[in-house]
Amino acid sequence: MSYLPETSPARHNPHKMAIVLLAISQLAACATRPTDAVLQPASAAGGERQITLLTATDRTKDIDGHGFSSGRAPSMAFEEYTISIPPTHKPSKIEWANSKPNAQRDFVVTKRTAIDKRKFVALAGIPDRDGAVGLFVHGYNYSYQEGLFRLAQIAADAKIDATPVLFSWPSEATLTGYVADKDAALYSRDDLVAVITEMSRQPQVKKLILFGHSMGCFLIMEALRQIKFEGRNDVLDKLVVMLAAPDIDADIFRRQLAVIGPLKTPLTVFVAKDDKALRVSSFLGGERQRAGGLDVDDPIVEDAAARYGIKVIDITSVKADDGLGHDRYANLAAIGPELVSLDKRQGVSTAETGAFVFDAAASVVSSPFKLARRVVAGQ
Repeated sequence: MSYLPETSPARHNPHKMAIVLLAISQLAACATRPTDAVLQPASAAGGERQITLLTATDRTKDIDGHGFSSGRAPSMAFEEYTISIPPTHKPSKIEWANSKPNAQRDFVVTKRTAIDKRKFVALAGIPDRDGAVGLFVHGYNYSYQEGLFRLAQIAADAKIDATPVLFSWPSEATLTGYVADKDAALYSRDDLVAVITEMSRQPQVKKLILFGHSMGCFLIMEALRQIKFEGRNDVLDKLVVMLAAPDIDADIFRRQLAVIGPLKTPLTVFVAKDDKALRVSSFLGGERQRAGGLDVDDPIVEDAAARYGIKVIDITSVKADDGLGHDRYANLAAIGPELVSLDKRQGVSTAETGAFVFDAAASVVSSPFKLARRVVAGQ
């Protein structure tokens, strides 16, 4: 019996076509994207504060050797970064350097070091005061530098204590690369499993906060499915999984959940009804429902959340900066300096599953990592 809404290809609808064309035009109208020049260290003079991040990637080096391309490397590379945050930084924003980096107004890399796997594991295994470490997996159409700076923004806004980690898979970083990105995500499954396993097995780590966006959620679910098949329940028990706008066919998501089973800490899914990017994805996939667009008002969804042991939270009320409603997860870190959990406002326990509506005026979440930290502290 199925507990998530079964989907089937819809007949051609001119209205839906118009929405898709509008969304594509908005995507195509995005500002000029940052090159790998932003990865080169510069002076931190004038910066307000600096944060440290780690990266693990199976991308190949780009032609000039300064960054990473969409090529698929046979092995992973690891790096450590220090990024300066400008005093003029606005929550949810990434202040890109237009020309010569200026730490007074731009996000600036001040230190960059290539490290080996042993050092990466040692640094990534140093938790925050609650025993948690964080791992971010970016979505479709992301370059290496975009994933790195997005994580820096989230870490800066949420004031994360531990050193957050980026897993950067070889996205084409092009609007037309959707199919290639899906293949690249599957290519990276084993490497993500290796990173998750190594981080979770460190003795000081009580929880590994695994946060994904868009197609990165598909990669995460595939990795969890593989970990389950490997019988590594010890790894799964340490995970706090947060999926924002998951670009996953709803039927496939149901199958993944059935294999993985309920996690010790309920998996959380952030959904939104007005995500135009997911409408494009749905259109490209034969107009099949995406997990990130599920309607929490649907009794079937609420029942499914309880049956599969997950928490589905509607964040439609959260502001989105991209005009598509797909990047609103970046604003979760900026809504408030302190976490006010759904638990206190709506009488929901940290272990309770189901479908909930996030009202920015009534409940405040400071970031996916901070939300997970509250879950950690509450157990």
